[in-house]
Amino acid sequence: MENTKGGIYRRFIKRPMDFILSLIAIIVLSPVFLVVAILVKLKLGSPIIFKQERPGLNEKIFTMYKFRTMTDERDEKGELLPDSKRLTKFGRFLRSTSLDELPELFNILKGDMSIVGPRPLLVHYLPLYNDYQRKRHEVRPGLTGLAQINGRNAISWEQKFDLDIQYVENVSFIEDIKIIFITVKKVFVREGINSETAATMEPFQGNRKDSMKL
Repeated sequence: MENTKGGIYRRFIKRPMDFILSLIAIIVLSPVFLVVAILVKLKLGSPIIFKQERPGLNEKIFTMYKFRTMTDERDEKGELLPDSKRLTKFGRFLRSTSLDELPELFNILKGDMSIVGPRPLLVHYLPLYNDYQRKRHEVRPGLTGLAQINGRNAISWEQKFDLDIQYVENVSFIEDIKIIFITVKKVFVREGINSETAATMEPFQGNRKDSMKL
């Protein structure tokens, strides 16, 4: 159960604050948007923006925007090569600096996302969640979140979900400000961008029935 202050912030302050801060960030960072867009076009081609459907608040599907980081290289059968083959050095740089995620500021402006919240995952993961994990959709997904400042792609799915739910159950202004400042710090030192065994993050495979957390 959320405390009174946390409830007021979540219901009446968080969304207006997201709108104002994302608008300011878009204006201030517009030169960066332009430079990255030109480099993506030159090094990776079109489209510059990668679009993908993700589940948001209450599992409502929205289109998330990111700068493209991978090529469209395919094998002899016409199938896309693994991420590790298509993720270029330039793409890795964009991810390690989180520059690829700048277009998500427009998702925040639109109300699809929040600055802070659980990261929006893939739509086809939805049927794999148990009731505990599904609670992550009780708030808008975020550009950054508690899992991102505690390991990001370098931690297990179980740890990631635990941190997501911890955030959902304790939303507050102080917590959001803390997460934003720690995120900025971690972007500069490039911590936890990738998992130890994959170019990005291993796919979520669901839960074993004997180990579900309810």
